[in-house]
Amino acid sequence: MIAERKEFYDRLKSLSAAPLWEVLSDIVRKDPRTAVQAALWRYDEMRPFIAEAGRLITSDEAERRVLMLENPGLPGQSRVTQSLYAGLQLILPGEIAHSHRHSASALRFVLEGTGAYTSVDGERATMTPGDFIVTPFWTYHDHGNPGSEPVVWLDGLDIPIVNMFDTSFLERHEAHDDHDEGHEDDKHGDFKVKFPYEEMRRALEKVSQSDPRHGRKLQYLNPATGASPLPTIGAYLQLLRKGFSGKSYRSTDATVFCVAEGRGSSTIGGTPFTWGPCDIFVVPSWHSVAHQATEDAVLFSFSDRPAQKALGIWREDAS
Repeated sequence: MIAERKEFYDRLKSLSAAPLWEVLSDIVRKDPRTAVQAALWRYDEMRPFIAEAGRLITSDEAERRVLMLENPGLPGQSRVTQSLYAGLQLILPGEIAHSHRHSASALRFVLEGTGAYTSVDGERATMTPGDFIVTPFWTYHDHGNPGSEPVVWLDGLDIPIVNMFDTSFLERHEAHDDHDEGHEDDKHGDFKVKFPYEEMRRALEKVSQSDPRHGRKLQYLNPATGASPLPTIGAYLQLLRKGFSGKSYRSTDATVFCVAEGRGSSTIGGTPFTWGPCDIFVVPSWHSVAHQATEDAVLFSFSDRPAQKALGIWREDAS
């Protein structure tokens, strides 16, 4: 019977077909299984490499001078989670990262330096640490630094989602370059481009109740629609007071965290990760996480939760 089945499978394979029963438990699972690993990138360790990249390649050569954060469970796949890309981008004084647009939606969270900007379809948003800036899909955008110091920010894009659908397009538009004297605005049409950190920080302080798992937490929303600024990526900011020891929580959206302020640790799937300012860490899908703060801390995070909710597949375990 075994030999007969194998011969049957071989004949099926010749027709580009296969028996479902051989793989059913792998493709329709009882609960999530992921190759994504919990991981931490310490900014103090990454910063020398960022500076070295600034010496080794120009912004013109690179188009975008970015060090990608590759999840150790997905080596060589240019992704930080199964569905999202992340990287650390550097722009030096006097540089311009030329204008282009693409199918992927993008967010920026500024880590270091002042004086640079992102422009979206010609509307310029100056960047300061902690600012959250969005570049919706298929909008022309460029970056420039007329200031006097290097500026570094965290990029988050839905490139793996776009590529899963085989819908990636890119166009360059030199006419949109150099917005040093461009119009400064944090809005563009029906979406908000920039969410200044100082405004969000004040809003966190006004949150009246602290959740036992998340502390004081806010979601970034488009004020014109009340929805996530990007259709596939949700972004959040949470305040953990000194001494906060959070309850365990898990959800199906693998989440990228970045430390905006303070120090603490997060226990992910039973493993503790200690973090400080500008460090970045990943919580895989359906892995438990519990945060602790040794001083007042603010965490920025992003995930594919809006996409999962739109498909009706997002789930959380807050018990």
